[in-house]
Amino acid sequence: QVQFVESGGGLVQPGTSLRLSCAVSGTIFRLYTMGWYRQAPGKQRELVAVINIGGGSTQYADSVTGRFTILKDYDKNTVLLQMNRLKPEDTAVYYCNAVVSVTSSMRGENYWGQGTQVTVSS
Repeated sequence: QVQFVESGGGLVQPGTSLRLSCAVSGTIFRLYTMGWYRQAPGKQRELVAVINIGGGSTQYADSVTGRFTILKDYDKNTVLLQMNRLKPEDTAVYYCNAVVSVTSSMRGENYWGQGTQVTVSS
């Protein structure tokens, strides 16, 4: 019902930048929020950044505030995560998330992309 296209992961050196992109499509009555979560080996999945599609408000994890920026692309169903001054501790699989209602009678539910690996290492 809901499909994701994620891109932009890779291997980078500490202090450099990377941009992730996520586009969502499919049976979407209403798209509430889109965001990025990450999961490092042996750790729980955690919120990185989320944006309200309608109002544009954003929320960030403390660990990325001031370094990462989430923004909507010209296509409202696409978000970008600009990651600057990357650190080794940013290494994780990054998952795109969307809260979507697929019909007018259903509440918003969480949908997840397949994930993209980000590795920060010298």
